[in-house]
Order: sequence, then C-alpha cells, then structure tokens
Amino acid sequence: MRNLFRTLKKKDVGSIGIGAMIVFIAMVLVAGIAASVLIQTSTKLEAQAMSTGSETTNEVASGIAIFDIEGYADTSADGDLSKLAIMVRPRAGTDGVDLSQTYVELADNNKKVILNYTTTYYAEPDGQDDIFSAAVFPEASAGNPASQFGILVIEDADDSLKQATPLINRGDKVFLCINTTGTHSDMAERVSVWGLIVPEFGSPGVISFTTPASYTDDVFDLQ
Repeated sequence: MRNLFRTLKKKDVGSIGIGAMIVFIAMVLVAGIAASVLIQTSTKLEAQAMSTGSETTNEVASGIAIFDIEGYADTSADGDLSKLAIMVRPRAGTDGVDLSQTYVELADNNKKVILNYTTTYYAEPDGQDDIFSAAVFPEASAGNPASQFGILVIEDADDSLKQATPLINRGDKVFLCINTTGTHSDMAERVSVWGLIVPEFGSPGVISFTTPASYTDDVFDLQ
C-alpha cells in the first residue's frame, strides 16, 4: 500500500510537470508571436513616419516663389493690360521645380483661367532688350492661348533649363509670360487680380495685385 501511494504521487508530480511545461511553451509561443507582430508594426510605422516626414518637409520647405510681376499696356493705342511677366524662382531648400508640370491659376472679378506650359513659346538666356517684345507670349490667334504660358529665361547658371524639360533649381530665375488679351480680353484699370503658381511639389507662389488707376506708362510694376 505504501508503494502504491508513492507510485501515484510520483505520477501526479509528473503530470503537473508536463502541464507546466505545456503552459510555459504556450506562453513562449504567444510571446514570440506578439513580439513578431509588434516588431512588424513598429517597422511599418517607422517607415511610414519617415515617408510622411520627408513628404511634409518637401511640401513645407520647398516650392516656388514669386520675385516680381510686371505688366504691359500699349498706351499709344489707349490699351489696357495685355501682357503679364511673372518672375519666379525656387524656394530655399527646393531640389528643383519642373515648370512643365506647373500650372498657373489667374482670376479677376469676372473670369478664372488655368494655364500650363507650352514649348512653342520659350527663349534662352541670351539677353532681351525688351521682354514684352520677346516671342514668348502665346499669340491670341494661335491655338488656345487662354490655357498657356511661355517661359523667358533670365538666369540659368547650370544650364538646367531646356525647352522640353524646363527645370529650375537654386539660383535660376525665369519669367512666366501670359497674354492677358487671350486669357481675359485685356485687364482694365482698378481690377483686382489674384491666383496661384502651383508646382508639382511644394508651396505655391501667390499672385495678388490691383491694376493701376490709369495706364500712363507702357510698363509698370504690379507686385
């Protein structure tokens, strides 16, 4: 009887040990799976955070800046504002702005247009005696000038600007040339004009000015 009691006790102890081992293995497996899920999730979140941070930096610390806006009106014919030349450059920290992927929003109290780049109207930086006589303003009778702008290169030290691929980077300056006769049938005096120059990436340049009270000169500064 004593031997039987000892045998049963030993069996019970063995069963408890096996059960504890099963529970321990199960806990290790669960902990391993949980750790694997956490590692995968943290890696994914880290990659997403880095991507989001990079995109946010590109949006905030890059873009296009408006340096100057000049207008032209033919006072000899009592004309209104018929041409706009908008000087732009990349913002600090911008790797580059592809002007072929940039569009211009231009509006007054009566009409809003969206313009994109046309390779037909482009001039290299070889010097211009009169920018408003340069062949970079889309003609009112050619195609659809109400949806196009031309490019007049002012500064391009590294030769990054090409007619087919007009990329501006640090130090580059260009005029975006708009024929307002084609877009708005000229702009009269005391007209509020606003809009945006929107690059593919980064912050847009803001257009905001009011045309002069009278056109006494052919060329005038607007913004």
